[in-house]
Formats: sequence, C-alpha cells, structure tokens
Amino acid sequence: MRKNWPVWTGCAAALWSLAYGVLGVFWALGGDGYPFARVVDDRATASVLEGAPVEVVAPVMAALGFTGAVVAVLMTVRRPRGWFLQGYAAGMAVLLALVIPDYTPLAMVALSPALVVFTFTGVPGAQGGIEDILYWHRVNLLLVFFGGLLWAATAVAYHRRARQACVFCGRGDGVPAAWTTPEAALRWGRRAVLVAVVSNVPYEFTRVAWYFGWPLGITEQFHQEMVDTPGMLEMGLGMALLAVGGSILTHGLVQRWGEVYPRWLWWRAGRRVPPSRAIVPAAVVAVVLIPAGLMNLRLPGGNLSSEWGLAMPGVLWIVWGAALGAATYAYYLRRRGTCARCHRGETARDLLAEAARPTPPSDRPVVQVPKRRSRWA
Repeated sequence: MRKNWPVWTGCAAALWSLAYGVLGVFWALGGDGYPFARVVDDRATASVLEGAPVEVVAPVMAALGFTGAVVAVLMTVRRPRGWFLQGYAAGMAVLLALVIPDYTPLAMVALSPALVVFTFTGVPGAQGGIEDILYWHRVNLLLVFFGGLLWAATAVAYHRRARQACVFCGRGDGVPAAWTTPEAALRWGRRAVLVAVVSNVPYEFTRVAWYFGWPLGITEQFHQEMVDTPGMLEMGLGMALLAVGGSILTHGLVQRWGEVYPRWLWWRAGRRVPPSRAIVPAAVVAVVLIPAGLMNLRLPGGNLSSEWGLAMPGVLWIVWGAALGAATYAYYLRRRGTCARCHRGETARDLLAEAARPTPPSDRPVVQVPKRRSRWA
C-alpha cells in the first residue's frame, strides 16, 4: 500500500470528495447530521465552520466535493498539464487539513494512550465517558483532516509528474539544489530544531506552573476552577511533560543517536535507526500542530494582561509545527537512500562535485611518433 501511494491516494481523494459531495446535497435538502450545526457547548468544536448555516455550507460542500472528485481522477490518470489542477489540490489540502479543523487531530495523537485508559476508567471532570470525547462533530473533523492529507499527497504526486521526476522519491535527472546536500540539510535542520524547541517553552512552562500553584498567565478564579476539577491540572502537567519529551526527541533529527541507536538502549545499541521510525511520527506531529495553533489564533483574546496563558502559548504551535516539519524534511534528505523505483540514489553532494569537475579532453586518437634510431645504436 505504501509502495503505490501516488496512485491510490488520488483515487482515495476522489472517493472522499464524492462522498462529501453527496453528503452536502443530503444536508442541503434537510437531512440530519449536519456536522457544523449549533449544539451545546459540551458537544461543540472550535472549527472555523462551527455554527455556520447549513444553507450556505452544504451547497458549497457539494460543489467542492463533486468538482474535487473529477479533479482527483484527472490528476491521477491524465498527463500533467498547466497549474490549475495542482493549485486546486493544494488549496483543498490547506483548507481541509489546516484551516477547517481545530485541536481535535492533535488531541487524538497526544491522548491516544489516555483514550484507551478512559474507556475503562471514565474521563476526568464532568464528562461521562469516551462518547463525550469522540462525538460526531469531532469525528467529522478527523475525516476532514484525513481528506486534506489525501489531497496533499495527490498534489505532491502530480507536481512530481509535472516536472518529470520520480513520483515516489521526487528525484529528477538534473543536478539537485545545493540546499539538499546532507551538509546543507544538517545546517538548516539544526536551526529548525532550535526554533521548534524554543517555540514550545511557553506552553510547557505555564502548564507546569499551574500544577504547582502559580496561576501564570491566568486569573486566580480560573486556576481555582482547574484545582476543583479532578484530573485537570494533572492532565495539563502530563501534556507539558509530553511536550518536553517531544522536544528531546526532536534533537534526534540532527544528532547521531537519531541515526544509530545509543548505548543506553542496550537491546538496540549500535544498530541503524530506520528512517521511517523518526520521519513518520515527527511528520504526523508537525501536521497536527498547525491547525491547533490556528484555532488558538481565532479564539477571543480576553484580558491579555491576566489571561494570556490560555491561548498565546498555543498560537506558537503554528511555528512549532512548521519548524518541526522543516527539521523532519532535513532529516529525510540526509537519510534517504536509493529509490527502489527509479534507482536514483546519489547524494546531491556527489552530483554537484561531478558537475563542477572539468570536462576531460575529447577522445582523439593519439598518434605515436616513432623515435629515430641513433646512428650510434
């Protein structure tokens, strides 16, 4: 399945778009289950479309869905031509994966182990069970986010075909850009790691401060409400510690122990770290951070002098996600090997060195002039 992703992702994007096009018609005609309807606060989301009227959103959803189904099929089976299809796919990817969702994808990634526990122990606070977390409005946002990822993969594959590169690895026949060399990727990858780690410090610091009784960036009243809610401060502390652990692992993208298992992992010490074991989780975290940060950017600011700790640290998740994505891409450039499809595997450094090497003289036959024999021989 992973080996044929340029084909099946386009087909999946077409099916996803067709399904939501049909749902758009259904909701426009008065069908039940419209996922952005106004509901009680406990079942609402922070999506940019939350509370939007169905008579406006549903027809637009139907139009984009049916158009997207046709576009995705054309991008999969047709030779690349022009920029319209690629621009449409990129716009759909940004809209579905980054703009419409809220923090739900991030919460599902960060709390996936806790959700298993909550299934048996219940959810801390006033919520009853797991159904109070995974209700339809949130499940719909997860489906929308997944559709955005399908459109992003479709756009990448189409762009690679348009520039006549390998659709699986992205390499072409020309000389790669200098910034893709392992040395250059390591340099700017280190800067990206630094930005990613620093941008998350305000979130970590405020949540730890709240747990130890310091209402940093919030009012005393709000802090007392969290104290009175069982498990609320502990959840914040756990998220902060999880973020600290993520920052430590982020350093592995530019450190030796991110390529070879260190000695303190004695059961794997000295073995090569498979690139996908670092790239996949880092890429997932990077892409779910950005919509959560955009959600915090949309939230009302309140009194910034006393309540800045609620949303402002979360706004920096936009920077965190972008920097982590850049660091992950730098790691990929340094660790990618020979493509199994196109068999291109030379590093950019080797190709640049070969291109800079002076051209050898033409292969003209060399005429050997026989030496004259000395008369004294």
